[in-house]
Amino acid sequence: MKKIFFFIAGNLSYYLIVLHFILYLSKEKQQYRVAIKEVDEKSIHIIKGCINEDRRSQKDLYTTYYALALGICLRYADNKEDAIGILNEGFFKVFKNIIKYDYQKPLSTWIKKIMTNTAIDFYRAKIRQGYLVDIAVVEHAIADNDTITQKLNYEDLLLMIHRLPPAYRTVFNLYAIDGYGHEEISDMLGIAVGTSKSNLHKARGRLAEMVKSQEETKGKTGENT
Repeated sequence: MKKIFFFIAGNLSYYLIVLHFILYLSKEKQQYRVAIKEVDEKSIHIIKGCINEDRRSQKDLYTTYYALALGICLRYADNKEDAIGILNEGFFKVFKNIIKYDYQKPLSTWIKKIMTNTAIDFYRAKIRQGYLVDIAVVEHAIADNDTITQKLNYEDLLLMIHRLPPAYRTVFNLYAIDGYGHEEISDMLGIAVGTSKSNLHKARGRLAEMVKSQEETKGKTGENT
């Protein structure tokens, strides 16, 4: 019975994480909807300016989509420094390939795809450099007391996801957040479908453990106050 309860609780913890992340992303979209809508109304002018390498048009596009793009990069990177590197490389690709943009599709969707693919390229480069460590020795320290006494928020979730081994984090982002299927992830990362499923399963388990540890720590903190 205890095993069944733990399984259910673990899954609830995982889905709580996903729900909070989805709610955050929805809030994020609301925050930038006005800006994006304004850009869409003059998108043809901005895109043509970018095609002609007009600095002002490039700045307008960069400024408008900076926060949206950075949010994606932060989810895939190990730290903000890497995220900024991915962001800059992503915008370089945006400006380089802007002539290929399909006017029938939302510009934000096109940019998000480029940022995601750039993050995947960064992940592959890390693998070639022997960056990935043995998952058995990855630390899973929880946040400090000031953070864990608060309810789960975006910063907490981002911190938890960053603590996942790169392979787990990448698959989790692609599947649970960005909505790709395991076959698509297999093609994108050059791994077997079974490996993608396994990494997602293990990522869920790790995240559930982190939520459980966080709740236990919050409980102990409450008892000591």
